[in-house]
Amino acid sequence: MEPSTPLPTEILISELQSFGARLVDPKAGAESRRGGAGPSDHKALTIDGMTVMVPVHTAPAFTSPYLVEKPDAFGKSRISREGRAVGEVSFPLRPRFYDLKTADGIPYSHIATLHGRDVLATTVLQTCIRYQSRTKTCQFCAIGQSLAAGRTIAHKTPAQLAEVAKAAVALDGVTHMVMTTGTPKGEDRGAAVLAESARAVKAAVDLPIQAQCEPPGDAAWFGRMKEAGVDALGMHLEAVTQDVRAAIMPGKAQIGVEAYMAAFAEAVPVFGRGQVSTYILAGLGDSVEEILAACARLVALGVYPFVVPFVPISGTPLESHPTPSPAFMQSILSPLSRLLGESGLKAVDIKAGCGKCGACSALSSYERVLAP
Repeated sequence: MEPSTPLPTEILISELQSFGARLVDPKAGAESRRGGAGPSDHKALTIDGMTVMVPVHTAPAFTSPYLVEKPDAFGKSRISREGRAVGEVSFPLRPRFYDLKTADGIPYSHIATLHGRDVLATTVLQTCIRYQSRTKTCQFCAIGQSLAAGRTIAHKTPAQLAEVAKAAVALDGVTHMVMTTGTPKGEDRGAAVLAESARAVKAAVDLPIQAQCEPPGDAAWFGRMKEAGVDALGMHLEAVTQDVRAAIMPGKAQIGVEAYMAAFAEAVPVFGRGQVSTYILAGLGDSVEEILAACARLVALGVYPFVVPFVPISGTPLESHPTPSPAFMQSILSPLSRLLGESGLKAVDIKAGCGKCGACSALSSYERVLAP
């Protein structure tokens, strides 16, 4: 192998999340994730103390210039690009709570999974009113894949979630929890089942919770979720311009960008500045300028814009959609991290959720570079 040429952490993470990585030992560390909600077709890698999700089962990953070697006796692996070592990674271990089952025989891993290094994540309802219709579904969504494969259950009860959360804290040191959901029928758009679930978890264990749903029809649900124990809220735009939203997520786009902005303005006073966030998928068609303009509006409202590179998931209509280039991501994340720093919105101050975890984007690594 050629001499080592280390890359800055934020650049290495950006490149890995765009290109993916090939693994000499696919069984190293915790299992990779296939299908379902969240960072699917990825594997968690720890780089310079930061745990990030890197695509390993996508088409770009199969031809990635990055190769992760087999771990040594200390659990460390060299990562190389075209024969030149550029850094060192390690793998989070398989969580111990995965070995447990509920009294009725359901594996804990079917109820909630580990994201990143210390985040417990669950999709409370593994179904969605939009998913079965290809004229309405979000074309990047794979929420039904893990259900069809028998790796999860359709509805996690509050009691099941509380049981698993308590075990994950005790056995694996989980520090916060993400509860997302497919959108059910009804104007609450999932807020009701999330509030019910959060109340049960908080009764069992002191664990910060982020809930994620579409904007509910009645803003009173923000207060109800907060009262139930939800510490942070995610309402995910995914794309920031109406044309892209209509093309990529025709059903969800019926709730327009301005309706989201109005919902953000109502949610921030309830949860606090920086405790409301949105997920933005860069690479779906929005330009750098459009994404940064939307982020500026969000930050002004006190909303943390978590911008991540779009990674296509096998079996979805967008499985062949290209990932954004590292340069494209850097042109967004570098100025965005400065804007966040100037506005006092920091990933480390979020109580729970995707922005706090930061594993699906290099954004928090850019923030760390700017931090004193």
